[in-house]
Amino acid sequence: MPANLPPQYFDAEKNFRLAKTAPEKIVALEEMLAIMPKHKGTDHLRAELRARIAKLTQTLDKKTAVHRATMVIEKEGAGQVVVIGLPNAGKSQLVSSVTNASPTVAEYPFTTHTATPGMMEFENIKIQLIDTPPLMPQSIEFWLPHMLRRADALLVMVDLSNAPLAQMEALTAQLGKMRVGIGIGETEEVILSQQKALIIGNKLDLDNAPENYTALHNKYGEKLPVMAISATEGTGLEELKHDIYRVLDIIRVYTKVPGQKPDFTDPIILKRGSTMEGAAADVHKDFRAKLKYAQV
Repeated sequence: MPANLPPQYFDAEKNFRLAKTAPEKIVALEEMLAIMPKHKGTDHLRAELRARIAKLTQTLDKKTAVHRATMVIEKEGAGQVVVIGLPNAGKSQLVSSVTNASPTVAEYPFTTHTATPGMMEFENIKIQLIDTPPLMPQSIEFWLPHMLRRADALLVMVDLSNAPLAQMEALTAQLGKMRVGIGIGETEEVILSQQKALIIGNKLDLDNAPENYTALHNKYGEKLPVMAISATEGTGLEELKHDIYRVLDIIRVYTKVPGQKPDFTDPIILKRGSTMEGAAADVHKDFRAKLKYAQV
């Protein structure tokens, strides 16, 4: 039986060939496993990849092996959005304000050392946000590129009180080195994963922030959605939830038992452009196989 591997698998396979260290190779192999469809045609390849991961894991030192738990955060809810930024951009404050997570929040830089997930409620769905360490060369963990490539979208945060245009240039440069693109600032680096992104200017309550936000919006607003918030004051957070939902580009599908009212409490979440077959598969694979027709 043919494997029928999707294009994303071959991107991950390319990441594996480019990887230079054991942790980087493990990340790429785990990404290949996550992307690979599960059926009899992939059983042999799946077993081969797991054997490679086991062999590479044996070469890791104890500290690195412990950190492997942070490599892959399983997606939950309607989508997974990874929050990135430079030190003191306010990532942890934002995640703490709009989710049930409790990352370390402080006025000094480099307080986040691991990835912290939390669930953000939006209307009748939940969206997963992940706080990450600052996107600086000295603090980029080996698992972070894999996490950014695997996410459904990126939330790019800048401090509006401190040269946000320069911050964006530094962030896009670091993303380029990790071969992750967001549609702006791409260099000669080969982009292996093009991600949807939302630019957030934080600390709108501080001096010069409104003027700096205008400059930020003027430069990037035609290519990506850009908005301003104050995570500490709570300004713009409800609008932010709507923008995160929009950038995910998903739809909600509601089911209805014949003779009963529609259930508007627990929708099926699908990518825009999905088919009825996809909705049926979300319910159960057997339901899709036995589906003869549907009313919309």
